[in-house]
Amino acid sequence: MKIYTKTGDQGTTSLVGGKRVFKNDPRVEAYGDADELISYLGLIIAEGENPANTASTATQIRKDLLTIQQTLMCVSAFLAMPEEGTGKQLKPLEESEIEFLEQGIDSMTSQIPPQKAFVIPGAPIQAALCHVARTVCRRVERRCVDIHSTNEDLESNLVKCKKYINRLSDYLFTLARYFNTITNTPEVFWLP
Repeated sequence: MKIYTKTGDQGTTSLVGGKRVFKNDPRVEAYGDADELISYLGLIIAEGENPANTASTATQIRKDLLTIQQTLMCVSAFLAMPEEGTGKQLKPLEESEIEFLEQGIDSMTSQIPPQKAFVIPGAPIQAALCHVARTVCRRVERRCVDIHSTNEDLESNLVKCKKYINRLSDYLFTLARYFNTITNTPEVFWLP
């Protein structure tokens, strides 16, 4: 099977189910940004393979980020569904997936110092990558707001997607601060 199909040469692509839309359609923008976010999480995982990181911490973070990537693939699928539906049944996002992020935030927060002011992103590299991923995550959230559905089932899943993405940006911010803590790298604060 060839990787190229030539079906997008005129500036269109397919949503789930085959409906053709322009590549700047709000749904395409949303799942494209989600794809970018998944890729940044991959960079964080790859940097975690650095031998300088402690094995147990790196292993747990890697496992958690892989779980998040899997959930983001489901989010992307919902974002790629047209309002009129497709007849395909996707597993809806569960509240437990949002709770997974909240538990991770709470666990990391218990191990980091209180935040004194606005954090300026920087070293170590994993913290900086988390901040980049967080800003992409916020963009995905804004794109989700652009998508409205008249399909009740789809709209319910889009609401859960927005909630998940919102919590994920908090998770990534906390993870960045956690990386600063476990590497003994002082945070830089904006103190106007």
